[in-house]
Amino acid sequence: MTDAAIEKENKEIAQQYKELLRISYQTLSDDDKKLIRQAFDVAVDAHKDQRRKSGEAYIFHPIAVAKIVASEIGLDATSIAAALLHDVVEDTQYTLEDIERMFGETVARIVDGLTKISHLQHDKDVSLQAENFRKMLLTLNDDVRVIIIKIADRLHNMQTMDSMRTDKQEKIASETLYIYAPLAHRIGLYNIKTELEDLGLKYTEPDVYNEILQKIRESKEEQDAYIKEFTDVIKNSLDKENIEYTIKGRPKSIFSIRRKMKNQNVSFDEVYDKFAVRIIYNTDASNEKFLAWKIYSIVTDHFRPNPTRLRDWISSPKSTGYEALHITVMGPKGRWVEVQIRSERMNEIAEKGYAAHYKYKQGNQEDGLEEWVNKLQEALESSEVNAVDFVEQFKLNLYSKEIFVFTPQGDLKSLPKGATPMDFAFSIHTEIGLRTRGARVNGKLVPLSTELKSGDQVEIITSEKAKPNSNWLDYATTARARAKIKSSLKEEKKNIAEEGKAVLTRKLRAQKIPFNEKTINELVTFFKLKTSLDLFYRVGVGTIDNQKLKEYAASRSNALVSFFKNKIRKSPTVSDIDRDEITAQYDQLVFGREEEVLDYKLANCCNPIPGDSVFGFVTVSEGIKVHKKDCPNAIQLQSNFAYRIIQAKWKDSSQEEFKAVIKLTGIDNLGLVNDVTMEISNNMNVNIRNINFESTDGLFTGRITVIVKNNNILKKLMEHLKKINGIDKVTRE
Repeated sequence: MTDAAIEKENKEIAQQYKELLRISYQTLSDDDKKLIRQAFDVAVDAHKDQRRKSGEAYIFHPIAVAKIVASEIGLDATSIAAALLHDVVEDTQYTLEDIERMFGETVARIVDGLTKISHLQHDKDVSLQAENFRKMLLTLNDDVRVIIIKIADRLHNMQTMDSMRTDKQEKIASETLYIYAPLAHRIGLYNIKTELEDLGLKYTEPDVYNEILQKIRESKEEQDAYIKEFTDVIKNSLDKENIEYTIKGRPKSIFSIRRKMKNQNVSFDEVYDKFAVRIIYNTDASNEKFLAWKIYSIVTDHFRPNPTRLRDWISSPKSTGYEALHITVMGPKGRWVEVQIRSERMNEIAEKGYAAHYKYKQGNQEDGLEEWVNKLQEALESSEVNAVDFVEQFKLNLYSKEIFVFTPQGDLKSLPKGATPMDFAFSIHTEIGLRTRGARVNGKLVPLSTELKSGDQVEIITSEKAKPNSNWLDYATTARARAKIKSSLKEEKKNIAEEGKAVLTRKLRAQKIPFNEKTINELVTFFKLKTSLDLFYRVGVGTIDNQKLKEYAASRSNALVSFFKNKIRKSPTVSDIDRDEITAQYDQLVFGREEEVLDYKLANCCNPIPGDSVFGFVTVSEGIKVHKKDCPNAIQLQSNFAYRIIQAKWKDSSQEEFKAVIKLTGIDNLGLVNDVTMEISNNMNVNIRNINFESTDGLFTGRITVIVKNNNILKKLMEHLKKINGIDKVTRE
């Protein structure tokens, strides 16, 4: 570029900057101007070597976005500064830390949110991901300004897409129609929504767009004449009432005309309300509502209204805060005309939405349809709130009940709030869930119980050998994951029961006791169980061992006991004995992560019984009191004394797992640690909780904490460990 061209460009940049300050909707203090100046300088420096596709200096884009934010949306200095800086972290050498250091935490957080959003773009079919993407945007950011600036950014991109490739234009335009126009509508930025829709149509269906645009231009003269004719009829009546007003004709947007033509299958000429007449009146707050209805009655005196087309958004404003009276009347030449009646305040809120709310503090509309509006109203009602705090006070989290996370390929998954990597694994596929070995969130390994947040990228690590254990139920929160884990554990238990059946047959033969239905029934009754599967399973895991079977054999030879046993056996429970399930005997309460057995009392307010979902509450004088999770007092205890709550759950003591510490000593050699861990992991019924190896001067010592179902399994494991080459001693601590 020549020096003259650079000089001209610099002048233009300075000019744009001055205009930015001049058109700002909020009044800017000196500090505000300083902040904006500093952001401007950093942006100019950061983008100095960048050009847009059209060839102009890149800096014009952030300035244009800041101008939209300042004048059309009317946000505060913080937002204007963030808009100037919105591409700095994404495209230049400046880091988020630099921004935070120079502009403080709020600006940095907004810029970070904007950078995250630009990372979300995936070259996929937008429509498939649109709804999730839209919700994702809303949950990803705590600060609604992120979304508003993103909408301004998108508007400017749409206004300046001419020099792009057609396929790129189509992609960006369809994404705008799917995502950004509805978002702008939801936040109440109606003017921007309309412009985004029209520009979207311009690039997705250029022929249709140009044809309608041409027809609107051709009919403009006729339209102006019609509005004049309409206005002349009511002018005298309005003037008589001394109402200050202006009447404008507003053509319907090209997009909405196109939608009408499509939905009603009509031509351009047959769309009857191609424009609306807007009556904007000037008044003080006390007469505002009264005057709206007065104008309504004047209009309907002259023109017959269509009673089904009255929309009263003054008595009950829309959730975005939009207020107006809409009526459709039969105008001159027998044409239906939509008439919108708004005060200047309402008009400004309709055009600027969000910011005008702040300007007119009349927050007495209680019926906001969406939660966030109620929060917005609270902010409006307090007169000392400044623009920054005003945004801080509410968050646009419309989807507080769900979160949106990514697969490694960039697909979006919706999960309930509180979901963990375990839930995510099952939401992809049952097989992946059942084979879960671990999880990475945003590239880092995390426990399977970690609570996921919107925007996380989750990768599940699977293994052919992995299979569910009972702890998984503590990690999973979704019904789908829990049901699959339960049915897998049931299968596993049935397999153990099969083995147990074979073991029991052998052991009974050794005791010279026949293996038949009568014996099975006696055994089930003797061990106070419910089903034959319960019996086989407990033999399989070793809870019912040789010692216990000898006790049963001894009781058989005692005729008196046998007589009572027969009596008991004839009780109705006998019909359940062949049921195809392994029942749990909830008879033991354990506390905390380590599942310790502690002293407790059951609370009288909810009287929990074994098997209920419960929690422990550490009282001041009575030790641990156990309450049901749905106890009437639970919420109050959990919110006021969260630090005194401990996890608690009922367990079946015959299926309980025990913790044991094994100590190993031996001669250190290559691969010893591997041999030890392989031996443990090959043993299906053992879980490692903690492992610690040390080697000093050729001597090896190790401590391993394992979880086992019973002593037999532990003994077997220790015997196997002793056989490993190099191990000298294996003891239990």
